[in-house]
Amino acid sequence: MRISADQGRCLGAGQCVLSAPDRFDQSELGLVEVLDPEVPEGDEQRFRDILDLCPSQALSLEA
Repeated sequence: MRISADQGRCLGAGQCVLSAPDRFDQSELGLVEVLDPEVPEGDEQRFRDILDLCPSQALSLEA
């Protein structure tokens, strides 16, 4: 699975960065940047939980 980000929907709340700083960062504009889109096998639920924290639902998992 891969993490996908829609910067057009991102509000810059930073919940993703706080929850997984090894995977997410914010641009100079405060928008989400995915540092590593690959979700390791067995970590799918962890990332679903992190993505659920996004208030704008700008993040998704793709098969």
